[in-house]
Amino acid sequence: MTARLDATGRPGLCSTFCRELREPLPGTAVVAAGWVLVEQPGPWGAKAPTQSHLDPGFGGAFDSACKKADLRFGLIRSPGRHPDQDGRSHQVYVASTRPGGTWLLGAGITDLRVLENLDLEAVGRGDLAAVTDSLPALTAIDEPVMLVCTNGKRDECCALLGRPLVTALSEVAPGQVWEANHLGGHRFAPTATLLPAGTMHGHLTTATAVAVLEAGRRGETVLTGLRGRSTWTKHGQAAEIAVRELTGELALDALSVVGEDLGTVVVAHRDGRSWTVPVTSAPADPPRPESCRKEPFAMSILHAGSPEPGDVR
Repeated sequence: MTARLDATGRPGLCSTFCRELREPLPGTAVVAAGWVLVEQPGPWGAKAPTQSHLDPGFGGAFDSACKKADLRFGLIRSPGRHPDQDGRSHQVYVASTRPGGTWLLGAGITDLRVLENLDLEAVGRGDLAAVTDSLPALTAIDEPVMLVCTNGKRDECCALLGRPLVTALSEVAPGQVWEANHLGGHRFAPTATLLPAGTMHGHLTTATAVAVLEAGRRGETVLTGLRGRSTWTKHGQAAEIAVRELTGELALDALSVVGEDLGTVVVAHRDGRSWTVPVTSAPADPPRPESCRKEPFAMSILHAGSPEPGDVR
């Protein structure tokens, strides 16, 4: 199959190619030990931390600091119309995604400069006490929140497919769903992240997104459209999902990636079982665009083989 061109002679919507080519989703989530999110209404540019009504100096510096701490920083806004208002309180979320140390904190903050006090290294370690000591305004959030990418300046698919989804979800789960500026994997739109677990999901419908939210409340996940848990490397994500598909295990913290070496990943269950999973990478055939209006190329695609039972060493 060759990439279909639009009326301008350039590649069309990346999500169309992804669906038609049945590109596998496992192993395509971003990699991050934790997440920090800031509500910023108003317009977003392609690089929202420095191209929005958020102070660009703060946004750029804080984004860089989060990356150094292996954290994902992003902007969020409530569904529907979102006029920017000076002096308003910004909803902030901080999440740790590590199994056994998964938590979500939140606060309404007027002066975002206080985030410079946040112990980002502690967020990455999942050290709840150190995080709350560094920013006492943060309090525990009991319900999961879902982020849906809607930034059309970053990718057309996210606007065309993400916005209708977030509108529908906001009626079903008000207060738990937010527009997000960038989650990666535009070609899997509509795409979403569930926090605090850090699971990422693609090709969502309203029904599957609701199922993800409901499963999250139970401490579980949904295999349909699961891209991976951001806690793990991309090879680890693919391997963990392969074990879930083999065993039917849905409990989020039941599985952990405990080792990686030379194309194999070891996944352990909390009951003592383990599996060794071969994970290989191969060029996409045929080539495809990773984002709308970009040229197709032979991107690397991960494939997980059959998990083999073993012992944790």
